[in-house]
Amino acid sequence: MTRDIRRPVAVAAILSLPVLLAGCELGPKETTQYGPRGAGMEGVANLNLATSPGVPPPSAYPLTTREGQRAREVYPELKALGDISVDEFNLLMANITTWVVPQDAAPTEQGCNYCHNPENMASYEKYTKTVALKMLQMTQNINVNWQTHVKGTGVTCYTCHRGLAIPQYSWSFQADEDQSTILGNKQGQNTPMQAVGYSSLPNDPNSYFVGNTEIRVGSKTIHPSGNPAGTKTAEHTYGLMMRMSGALGVNCTFCHNSHAFGDWQASRLQKVNAWHGIRMVREANEGYIQPLQTVFPANIGRLGPMGDPLKINCQTCHQGHSKPLGGVSMLADNPALAELPDVQPIPAPAAVVVAGAMRATDAVVGAVAAIPAATAAAVGERVQAAREPVVTGPTS
Repeated sequence: MTRDIRRPVAVAAILSLPVLLAGCELGPKETTQYGPRGAGMEGVANLNLATSPGVPPPSAYPLTTREGQRAREVYPELKALGDISVDEFNLLMANITTWVVPQDAAPTEQGCNYCHNPENMASYEKYTKTVALKMLQMTQNINVNWQTHVKGTGVTCYTCHRGLAIPQYSWSFQADEDQSTILGNKQGQNTPMQAVGYSSLPNDPNSYFVGNTEIRVGSKTIHPSGNPAGTKTAEHTYGLMMRMSGALGVNCTFCHNSHAFGDWQASRLQKVNAWHGIRMVREANEGYIQPLQTVFPANIGRLGPMGDPLKINCQTCHQGHSKPLGGVSMLADNPALAELPDVQPIPAPAAVVVAGAMRATDAVVGAVAAIPAATAAAVGERVQAAREPVVTGPTS
């Protein structure tokens, strides 16, 4: 007697559908049209994966006036913010405490004690006070000199820290893989990571956030003549684009025209904003964060495996949203963060070699990093051995 197997097969097929469709992101979608119809310039959001951009904490109290006795008259040791009133200074200190000091800090490190010696508030004996000064100067520089990216919304300590001593999203240079084995010599690829969409692209594109390497993919000529971007350079660029896409929670058409990715005039203004943002992050990393390497104590989680400080990228501020904190500005009660003193010390970075995924280009040369001489020498040998010529031409 022949057994009818159609029913079990049909049942098995139905039961397997969730597995087969698991990669299709089931759930309601929301589509936003960014450009002309038919150009494929649409953003698609999975509402099941949508997250809240977060609500900033309120100011400790409203800033009602900027008049009154100057802070330097009461705190003569101040290296910053001496030109604002005492009341505004105290308000800003209270707000910074809320923005940065972890809620679960030890009692001896809660509140003002996180940066200050309560017996001598003027002392810089705690490294956190030196770091706070540098980050304060960085924030002022961003709000004043990088309005091409942050606009009038600006940033505060909370934009990155969100109540944590160390921002949740940061990066540092990673050590080389073990080049002595086939499994280890992967040239930074074929190790699926969320940052590059679990693809086989180079998995650490962060080195674009230091140095001055141009970002290029397209070419109007074929290999080998006149092509400004080799395959290796293109792969690193695509890795960077994947990281930025995930950091902002958007797809490619948020910035690009899908019919002409390299055409600036056909792209959205967001592409220009991103161009400025990358260079803003580079300046922040090189001019303000990297010099803190000698300030951070060892073995406290502030330094990466190569000895460089944890640095920022797009995700540090955006955290999955096209506008950090949904575009809410926190400068109304903290206007001093959007001002620069008459004399703003700008660090003069020294040109040394650092380690990073883009070892094949000059992205890792000239970045500011005071890593140990032995480490720098070893990294320099790897850079020199793998380097490709630096290309010139229009950016994309």
